[in-house]
Amino acid sequence: MNFDDYMAPLNELENCTLCPRNCRAGRLSGNLGYCKSDATFSIASICNHKGEEPAISGAAGICNVFFTNCNLQCIYCQNHQISDNRVSHSFFKMEIGEIVDEITAMLDEGVTRVGFVSPSHFIPQMKVIIQIIHALGYKPIWVYNTNGYDKAETIRSLEGIIDVYLPDLKYMDSELAKKFSGAADYPEHASRALKEMFRQKGSALIMDENNGAESGMIVRHLVLPGQVSNSLQVMRFLAEELSPRIHVSLMAQYFPTVKVKDHPHLGRGVTEAEYQQVIDEMDKLGICKGWIQEFESCEFYRPDFNKTHPFE
Repeated sequence: MNFDDYMAPLNELENCTLCPRNCRAGRLSGNLGYCKSDATFSIASICNHKGEEPAISGAAGICNVFFTNCNLQCIYCQNHQISDNRVSHSFFKMEIGEIVDEITAMLDEGVTRVGFVSPSHFIPQMKVIIQIIHALGYKPIWVYNTNGYDKAETIRSLEGIIDVYLPDLKYMDSELAKKFSGAADYPEHASRALKEMFRQKGSALIMDENNGAESGMIVRHLVLPGQVSNSLQVMRFLAEELSPRIHVSLMAQYFPTVKVKDHPHLGRGVTEAEYQQVIDEMDKLGICKGWIQEFESCEFYRPDFNKTHPFE
């Protein structure tokens, strides 16, 4: 197979406006915008991940493709080893043949889902991978695992390509989004992007015979310490602007990384009382589909991308 025949999507990077940053960087020519990413395939890990929601991982796990860098720079990011744009991640660059070999090896072992993690700034590369995997005769379930800071029109271009959307909805508070993630317009863009995902998929999560998601949408929200008000706003948006029947994954796994261990607000974990307030609001709003993490999960979900498998 001549992989060059499938590289046309990379032309979108010549004047990059994929995400709300609208940098217009000529990434094909090596120019870098906010995300400090060019037109190569910068992937920190391709691994079988069994720690996602049960409908995503299933018994066999999901083949997760972790892109480097990010179009958000959350100061508390739990994947900061690979997402920090101030750090060069050039040693993570992979050739397309190597990527395809690693993904297809997992598919041959019985994995049925492939997830792209933090793909917002690597959508053309994602499309290339999908096209080649399809050309080889594989038809996995494609999962778009995003921080939510996407343009609605970019999400619209993925209709018919992505099977399951797995977005975060981090903030409905613009001031908080600016302070913690450098994106005051996050609520505006994320709400539009999620509405577009909802237009495509609705609230139904279509499952296979093994209770694995085949099509649909799951919204994640990470509760932050001292920010219950923001979380309540997020839940109200989901129930009132999308549907109370939307599948929600409420996460308690926040832990202060080394970058925020001395932060006046983020230097501690979430309390059970804070987490329970959000659960109570979900109940009040009629949000009853999805998953609520065990409160102790903050002790377990701590990836280390210096390891061959960051979650083992």
